[in-house]
Amino acid sequence: MNKVSARLRVDLTPACAIGPGKIALLEAIASTGSLSAAARRLKMSYLRAWRLLKSLNTSFRRPVVKLSKGGLGGGGAILTPFGTRLVEAYRALESDVLRRARSTFATIVKSAVSGGAKGAKHRQLKRAASR
Repeated sequence: MNKVSARLRVDLTPACAIGPGKIALLEAIASTGSLSAAARRLKMSYLRAWRLLKSLNTSFRRPVVKLSKGGLGGGGAILTPFGTRLVEAYRALESDVLRRARSTFATIVKSAVSGGAKGAKHRQLKRAASR
């Protein structure tokens, strides 16, 4: 089984980047309808989630998420059509990158040292050799 994985961050401009954390937050908002519920699902503080969302909403000319204020019925959060397109585009690119990484490194991965005891021994030998 090919265990190659890849984490993708896309820098759209020097001030605008998207990566796995922001996309996971958007997906959690889409499924929960709430910024606070999304933060809880991701085991993230509400403040961190709010800052990530603020960063997203100010990084684009169009909002990614629309927030409604709380009250008796409670507040809410929904992805805008642009936010949905952003998530879809990121996931499509991520899928392409992962497929390409697995293909590119298919033979090389066989030479990689895995974690655990063998990996620890390899790291010890490598450190000793560099001294």
